Amino acid sequence: MNKPLAFTFIIVTLTIDAMGIGLIIPVMPDLLQDIEGGDLGHAAIWGGILSMVFALMQFLFGPTIGSLSDRFGRRPVLLVSLFVIAVDYVVMGLAHSIWLLVLTRVIGGIAAATQATAAAFISDISNKDNRSANFGILGASFGVGFVLGPLIGGLLGEYGFRVPFFAAAGLASLNLLFGYFVLPETVSKTMRRQFDPARANPLGALVQIRKIPGLARFLLVFFLYEFAFYSYPAIWVYYAKAQFNWEPGMVGLSLASFGISVAVVEGLLIRRILPWLGEKRTIIIGFMFNIAMFSALGFLTSGFWALIIAPFSALGSIVVPAMRGIMANKAASNQQGELQGIIASTQSLAVIFAPLVLTYVFYLATRPGGPVFLPGAPFLLAAAVVAVTLTLFTTRPRGSISGQNSAP
Repeated sequence: MNKPLAFTFIIVTLTIDAMGIGLIIPVMPDLLQDIEGGDLGHAAIWGGILSMVFALMQFLFGPTIGSLSDRFGRRPVLLVSLFVIAVDYVVMGLAHSIWLLVLTRVIGGIAAATQATAAAFISDISNKDNRSANFGILGASFGVGFVLGPLIGGLLGEYGFRVPFFAAAGLASLNLLFGYFVLPETVSKTMRRQFDPARANPLGALVQIRKIPGLARFLLVFFLYEFAFYSYPAIWVYYAKAQFNWEPGMVGLSLASFGISVAVVEGLLIRRILPWLGEKRTIIIGFMFNIAMFSALGFLTSGFWALIIAPFSALGSIVVPAMRGIMANKAASNQQGELQGIIASTQSLAVIFAPLVLTYVFYLATRPGGPVFLPGAPFLLAAAVVAVTLTLFTTRPRGSISGQNSAP
């Protein structure tokens, strides 16, 4: 297998996938207000519910998809999921009922195995020494997609808030065609593991994963960090509109600047940071940086400074590839799909709770007649949560980073 070509495909796949997500973020408040009516705060609550439903499906089916990719390979799982996602965007663009939107989030959440399966793909073609750095590709690709996605979505939103959904469907379809012709398979016959329904669910997979020493604590830290970091996609569009009165185009520009920084940090800087600091110190510094950024955003009142801070906030993303690398190095080669599935479920569990909690905090802090007007309140909560993750990580048992377990 040509590894550079394989890396190129994964970069393109995740970039286009992120573009599809980023395209619709700037117009979601307008779509929800058109369908349901009400003010921005109520639209934020419905946005949180839709994100929660999507994440719940990912939580429930993440280990199933991961186990299927261990059994049948990464290629068929990726291609089928891309087809379903393309159809899902079309239905969202045509929806005139909130319950139809909920249904699309159910189907889309089940199909959205792209990142977890791509992570297993990256692990397949990596070794212990370069795995953490290679996981930076996930964030870098996502960042590049967010450079183009929100920017294009904001511009297309000026012609109609449903237009970006059809553009996202087109990108997903092109990605499917590209993958059909160039995607290699990385799961060899010797790596394939029989599909076991008893462990192809969050509870069963967690029972198996917990047999790997020290991994349960890492998953808890990972969950709390993802909960806090999800404040950006869950809150930013509502925060920017309430605090700075930004239009979709400006929201797209700010998210694009954040995406550029994520791409630089996880695609380039992480490969220099990890050899210099090591995984442990990289994670600790990342946590501390996130606490500072979330605290600043909590009290910010200047749109100018928000644009300045947005790209710098991405520096905190150095945590994710380092954490993924540590966990992947603990698992056997025929367990990578299952591991990435449970990591995806852990992320999804955070996303289930984060939008509900954070959007409700936003509603309480911005509702008409409320005791305070503080759109940045969700970011202050995120800062407190990251402080807890820092404590948990720095007080972990000695020797919990190294070591690899055989497949149970």
